[in-house]
Amino acid sequence: MAKVIEGLYYTESHEFVKVEGEFGYVGITDYAQSQLGNVVYVDMPEVDDEVTAGEEFGAVESVKAASDLISPVSGTVVEVNEALEDAPEKINEDAFANWIMKVKLSDKSELSKLMDAKAYEEICK
Repeated sequence: MAKVIEGLYYTESHEFVKVEGEFGYVGITDYAQSQLGNVVYVDMPEVDDEVTAGEEFGAVESVKAASDLISPVSGTVVEVNEALEDAPEKINEDAFANWIMKVKLSDKSELSKLMDAKAYEEICK
């Protein structure tokens, strides 16, 4: 069974968001990386890009497939995880530790539309 962490928010498309104050760290879940296989490239947004909940913000490519990334939240990108540019495989090593973008949240009420760990575990079965 893939690892699921309590206290994070999850999407049906297998992204997670970890909220700290007015910021959200967005990445893909352990389940997603296990389905993709060896990640070879991460297409990330630019700092200052606006992202919208439910819309694409990048992609993850593996040896098996490419998968669009769907933002769980709306806001402004304040940072991207530059370590993934040179070492995309870090997502396979620990998907939750290696977030893809940090967003300044524009509407925290959107979080109520996301799943908690228990609900997310149900769709991974």
